[in-house]
Amino acid sequence: MPGTRTTTGHFTFADWQERVIGPGEDATPRLAHASVRNAFTGGIEAAGTICEYTIVYVTAKTGSFSGMELLTGRVEGREGSFAVEERGFFDEDGTVRCTFEVVPGSGSGELTGLAGKGDFTARHGETAVAYRFAYEVAEGSGRTELRGSA
Repeated sequence: MPGTRTTTGHFTFADWQERVIGPGEDATPRLAHASVRNAFTGGIEAAGTICEYTIVYVTAKTGSFSGMELLTGRVEGREGSFAVEERGFFDEDGTVRCTFEVVPGSGSGELTGLAGKGDFTARHGETAVAYRFAYEVAEGSGRTELRGSA
């Protein structure tokens, strides 16, 4: 897609607060909710993001999740905020695979008109998780000198 750039970096979990919604701590399937704070470095720079997940545990160690995350900071030097919708699953060994997409219209500041998709794979025990993000900013939005093919 013309104008698409790809950037990479890492994020860390700054805080993870999870609670069981139902039917009980040891029941499967069970529904849980997690409020999470992340810190992004690299192409995306955002400290203290706000993220909310709904999680379905199919077994004690496997399941799937969806959520929304609000990031405020920079994408390759452009300052602003945007939201992403996330969807993923986790395996018996603790590996988490997730894809995310910018919520249309959620970009602000120099990120107005931002569109993009990304993904990450987190392995149990890792302190920093690598991400990949392919994005573009609509013409006439923010600083246009960053447009071009990556």
